[in-house]
Amino acid sequence: MLDEVRALLILQDRDRRLMALAKDLEKLPVDEARAKSKLAGDEAAVAKAHDALLAAELKVKKIELDTETRRTTIKRLKVQQFETRKNDEYQAFNHEIARYDKEIDGFETLELEAMEAVDRCREALNAAKAAFAHTQKLISEDLASIAQRQQRMQAEHTEVAAERATLATRVPGTVFPLYERLMRTKAGLAVAPMAEGRCGGCHMKVIASTAINAQAALQITQCENCGRILYVTD
Repeated sequence: MLDEVRALLILQDRDRRLMALAKDLEKLPVDEARAKSKLAGDEAAVAKAHDALLAAELKVKKIELDTETRRTTIKRLKVQQFETRKNDEYQAFNHEIARYDKEIDGFETLELEAMEAVDRCREALNAAKAAFAHTQKLISEDLASIAQRQQRMQAEHTEVAAERATLATRVPGTVFPLYERLMRTKAGLAVAPMAEGRCGGCHMKVIASTAINAQAALQITQCENCGRILYVTD
């Protein structure tokens, strides 16, 4: 194998590692967003349970207000009944008072039901908060793990990039531009093995002279189909 090709293979290994690290680093924000999105459902459930509790408590207050309004009316009717001297008016007040008493009985039943609903809503809110707290704990652990992965990958990227810079200086200047162009256009595989007369990059069969040149390893040999630099393992 040509020394130039051997140097390019080592350089390509580092470049491919840098590409993989860059790709993984690009995915981290997506992983972070996905982790946070898991919390959105539980957060919405807490908000919904909270709104339901407020509505239930408001219903209780409205019933209490309606009940108190009837009691105030009864007090007023009793005063008017006491002041009247007419029997028919007295009886009319009695009917009105009885009607409001009946309404109060109905409101008291409704109030008990509404208070039970409040208790249920409060239990639902507590359960939603507990589920949110549990999910939040898991998400915090996931985010911490993602942050650690990011720190580790960035450190590795810096280390490999420094090593790559040193390795690049060992590649002859006549070959380096070709290598970089192929790395950009051939999906990160500029140097490919040749086996059984086929290019390991495009998998096309090469012509006989190309195969002979690659086997001889006396000069840089390129696949006539895709342009990749070919080599045969020692």
